[in-house]
Amino acid sequence: MPTSADRRRAAVLGSPVAHSLSPVLHNAAYAALGLDGWTYGRFEVDEEALPGFLAGLDASWAGLSLTMPLKRAVIALLDEVSPTAAAVEAVNTVVFTDDGRRIGDNTDIPGMAAALAERGVDTVHSAAVLGAGATASSALAALSRMCTGPVTAYVRSAARAEEMRGWGERLGIEVLTADWADAARAFEEPLVVATTPAGATDAFAAAVPPAPGTLFDVLYEPWPTALASAWAARGGPVLGGLDLLVHQAVLQVEQMTGRTPAPLAAMREAGERALAARRG
Repeated sequence: MPTSADRRRAAVLGSPVAHSLSPVLHNAAYAALGLDGWTYGRFEVDEEALPGFLAGLDASWAGLSLTMPLKRAVIALLDEVSPTAAAVEAVNTVVFTDDGRRIGDNTDIPGMAAALAERGVDTVHSAAVLGAGATASSALAALSRMCTGPVTAYVRSAARAEEMRGWGERLGIEVLTADWADAARAFEEPLVVATTPAGATDAFAAAVPPAPGTLFDVLYEPWPTALASAWAARGGPVLGGLDLLVHQAVLQVEQMTGRTPAPLAAMREAGERALAARRG
C-alpha cells in the first residue's frame, strides 16, 4: 500500500476536456510501471481559471498535460519554457520540480517525429500541411527536423498564409502556401500532415492518387476519417491521431515520473481499447 509520500498526481486540463484519452494512456503507463500511488485525472479549466488552478496545487502534483485553449495561456505562468515549446509558443506539458518550479515543454513536436520514425519516415525531401492552426505550427516544427526541402501549407485565407510563412521563418524551414481549394495537390507529396477539424478534408478523399505517400491525419475521433479511409484503400501508409497522442504521452510520462522508457505498447493498447469502446 503506497504511503502519502508515494502518492503523486497528474492531470490533463482544457476546455472542452471530457473527450480526452490522456487519463487512459497515463494510468495505463502507471500500472505497467508499478506506480501504484500515481493517479491521473482530467479537469475542465479555461484560460480565466488557469492561474487559480495552478496556485491551488500542492506538492503531490508531478505534472500537467494541457490542451486547448491553454497551450499559450500557460506560458506566462511558468518559471521556464523549453526551446521546443518556445519555438511554437505552445506548451502542452508542465512538470513541477521538487523545489516548486513550473517547467513547460511541448511533446507534440518530438511525439509527431517519433510516430513517423516508427513507421520508417525519418527524412523526406518535401511535405504538405493541411490547415494552419496550433497543430499545424507543431507539425512545421516536427518537419523542420526531417524535411530537407520545402513544406507547402494549404490554407483558407491570406492571413493564415502569412502566419504559416512566419512560422517557417522562425523554425528555419521553407514554407510555401497555397489555397485550400487546391488541397488535393498536396497528395502528390511524399508526406501529408492533415491538421484540420473533423470533416474538413472529406471533400478531397476522392482525389487520393493510386500510389500515395504517407498520410498523418492528427484526428483520432472520429476515426478513420474519409481521407484516411481513401488513403489506406489505395495502399498508402496512414498514421492517425492516436499515434500522435500515444507518442507525445510517452514523453510526458517519462518527464513527470522520471522513469524511462515509458511503456509505449501498453499505452497504445489501452488507447485502442478505449476508442473501440466509444465506437460501440
